[in-house]
Amino acid sequence: MKNSLPILKGAESNHFIYRLCTTLNRSQKGALLFVVDLLMMILAFWVAQLLTLSPPFSAQILLQNSVYLVLILPFGAAIIRFFGLHRVKLNSYALQGVSETATVASVVGICGLICNMLPGFSRDLPVATLVVYALTFFAFCVGARIVLREMVMQAYSSVRTRKKVLIYGAGQTGQQLAAALMTDDEFIAFAFIDDNTALRKLTISGLRVYAPNSIETLVRREKIDRVVVAMPSATQFKLNRIRRRLKNLECEVLAVPSFAEMVVKGKNIAPDLRPVKLSSLLGRDKFEADMPQQAQAYKGRRILVTGAGGSIGSELCRQILTCPPSCLVLIDHSELALYQIQAELEDLANGVPVIAILGSVTDVPLVKETLETYDIDVVLHAAAYKHVPLVEQNCLQGLQNNVLGTKIVAEAARVAGVERFILISSDKAVRPTSFMGASKRLAEMVIQDLATRSTTTRFAMVRFGNVLGSSGSVIPLFEKQIRRGGPLTVTHSDVTRYFMTIPEAVRLVLLAGAYSRGGDVFVLDMGKPVLIYDVARQMIEGAGFKVRDEATPDGDIEIEFIGMRPGEKMHEELLIGKDMLTTPHPKILRAQEFHPSEIEVANILQELRKAIELRNEEQALQVIHKWVEANFENQDSANLVNQ
Repeated sequence: MKNSLPILKGAESNHFIYRLCTTLNRSQKGALLFVVDLLMMILAFWVAQLLTLSPPFSAQILLQNSVYLVLILPFGAAIIRFFGLHRVKLNSYALQGVSETATVASVVGICGLICNMLPGFSRDLPVATLVVYALTFFAFCVGARIVLREMVMQAYSSVRTRKKVLIYGAGQTGQQLAAALMTDDEFIAFAFIDDNTALRKLTISGLRVYAPNSIETLVRREKIDRVVVAMPSATQFKLNRIRRRLKNLECEVLAVPSFAEMVVKGKNIAPDLRPVKLSSLLGRDKFEADMPQQAQAYKGRRILVTGAGGSIGSELCRQILTCPPSCLVLIDHSELALYQIQAELEDLANGVPVIAILGSVTDVPLVKETLETYDIDVVLHAAAYKHVPLVEQNCLQGLQNNVLGTKIVAEAARVAGVERFILISSDKAVRPTSFMGASKRLAEMVIQDLATRSTTTRFAMVRFGNVLGSSGSVIPLFEKQIRRGGPLTVTHSDVTRYFMTIPEAVRLVLLAGAYSRGGDVFVLDMGKPVLIYDVARQMIEGAGFKVRDEATPDGDIEIEFIGMRPGEKMHEELLIGKDMLTTPHPKILRAQEFHPSEIEVANILQELRKAIELRNEEQALQVIHKWVEANFENQDSANLVNQ
């Protein structure tokens, strides 16, 4: 392959076909093809006679019969111009062009039959000769175009470097993509990859079909520049698996929707949702943590992750496997979520056993059996109902899962002699105004109580703000609303939230587990809270649209204020008290907070179980007023005394 510019220019100037293609205009190219078709018409007439007429015959007889061409050539030329066969681009010559060529050949044959009925012809040609003539002309026309197209493509390839594309999916979308790339100057389709074993080793649209396990070999050997997944039904998990397979190679992995989907959904199918600048969302610099400390804490351990199918739980599993543990056990009550995360982790495991347990953390026998069977060393408790409005409508289920479920898993861990137990908490647990926040604070009280009584298990809690990209978070919601054309719904113009990314949240959890001494409440230095209204504006502008408001009535997307929902707070907090202790990491702090005694926690749980058993929401609310709100009043009093 020629690399230097002077050599490349020399190759272009010395290549006759390339010069011809680049110097002739479209009309001249069409005229050239028109002449080729007429020549094929004459050549096919002579070949048909040679194939069908009985010898002996001479050149004189062939020339004498050429009187047929006096009528055939004008009619053939007219029908070629009518269909515009000479104006079809060579690299676009496909089934439609072939069918038009067949029509022209048929008309040419019919013209020959008409000649047999006209006076003045020296001899009548047999019908068989005229039929063979039409077929021969058709074959010559199609063959000439195929040969010319290959010559042109080879000429362009010799002077232009086109990037090679591997198409994953040999279905309708993949074939349409391959056809589109045939006319592209920058990219060229090299081959198909498909999961269907029946298609292996076949050739579709001129491209060979390979098995998925051939991707890495093809990328290395053929220097593939891009893999395009042309499977609209492909899940994000499948795309991620392909990307991981190629992560060490210099090859991009992209995905395309179906062409039918683009036509149906129109221009709103994929607005350019450029990511919002991360620092503007976080209100601080991105949190980065060194891995060695957390790796040593989990390396070779037998680890259980509850809620493993959720946003935080699944990322916990991914990062833990990098340590790596000796065994990873997953618990989740969602069959689909558990199946998906197990399938993904098995590709990352590198020999680490990944065991999936389908069930709820409120199932006492299941939790006990899991801890004992797999001899768990570390429990990361991420299982929780976290959607504020939904838990507000189903408060008893929220309290049962978030509080009693935490108690069941934590108590079983203490009895089983687990080394570490880390609870994933929330900033909504601080002075909660919702059932979800109250349930998380009650779960924290349970862990704080067990920490004071445990001699073997070190209990800790990690409290952080909203997680970008998690299920139910504001970013995916805004993205959907932008794709629908708006409006973006914001509860209040002044509402603020702390934000962090999923990887940040998980690093905090894992580092907290490494730093835990027992009964700790870890929080991240979250910087400044961010206005949700500002996030909405940035996402609209990042997608290339204008915000429509009173100042810009001709804008594209409106921001609508829908009012605070039940249980929501205007501003979230991360700390109950004011006393903070440092940790080995400057961005991670350890809070010192008041918590109820063992007897008080026992009373809380007893009253809560009774309210849940009786399905009495009012009684559950009284428990929260009595114990959660009183807890914060006592903490505030302690803060005043300390001051």
